[in-house]
Amino acid sequence: MTQVLQNTYTLIDGRKISTDIKGEISAKVAERKKLGKKIPHLAIILVGDDGASQTYVDHKVKACKEVGYHYTMMRFADTISEEKLMKHIDHVNKDEDVDGFIVQLPLPPHISVERITEKIRSDKDVDGFTNHNFGSIISKSPLIMPATPFGIMELLRRYSIVTEGKNCVIVGASRLVGAPLSMMLVEQGHATVTICNKYTQGLSAITRLADILIVAVGKPGLISADMVKEGAVVIDVGTTRVEGPQFKNGYALKGDVDFKEVAPKTSFITPVPGGVGPMTIASLLLNTLRATENRNP
Repeated sequence: MTQVLQNTYTLIDGRKISTDIKGEISAKVAERKKLGKKIPHLAIILVGDDGASQTYVDHKVKACKEVGYHYTMMRFADTISEEKLMKHIDHVNKDEDVDGFIVQLPLPPHISVERITEKIRSDKDVDGFTNHNFGSIISKSPLIMPATPFGIMELLRRYSIVTEGKNCVIVGASRLVGAPLSMMLVEQGHATVTICNKYTQGLSAITRLADILIVAVGKPGLISADMVKEGAVVIDVGTTRVEGPQFKNGYALKGDVDFKEVAPKTSFITPVPGGVGPMTIASLLLNTLRATENRNP
């Protein structure tokens, strides 16, 4: 009788890990309170009324409440001038009660993301977007890590996934995820990293070599089973809202990986939603705590 071996994979549960991290942060905040130390304070700037941005900001505010942080929410119309927005950022930079702050992206087309990002004081830049923090990734003492890559590294660490000496392939070279993550995997993870972008030729031949495959493009179903090595670890960062009458709410969130097809080939895989997404907010909270501790030990 032939025995059929079925590959079992481990689902990387970002929601659970994120809840664990929030529990750890809550305990530290309670301890700071008991000792009369400063409670972390996060300020959030939201420009315009983009639905997705509003949802992300609501999640961040909810997370602040859960861990006991103070928070300030600033909303501006999408007609605000870049100069005026800069003045508000200056004000938050100088406010000694604010430990960390973020400007929710995207911004309206008439406002330069780079100029706005660089205006944020680097010791308060809890998104880890400023050139100062970004460049520190390759130093021996990195400063504030970009939230999503930091969250991915934390998932790998907490699931005891070994990166040292492993072939890691990152599909997507963005400044928000792919580029910083590649540096973190080399510097902290001691991995061998290949980073693919839209100009990469023969993508599937490269992805098939990956022990750890990380995809952050925003193209639903880009990665099919024939592009993944047996037993690989797959981290899906893509989150795209796909609309259609077949979905209960009229839409569904889809990742860059064809989960149903790919999962049985993997050893570990993140779902969408519930994988990397919750970790971005957990990392933002960790960065805010770190910024607070740096400024008020």
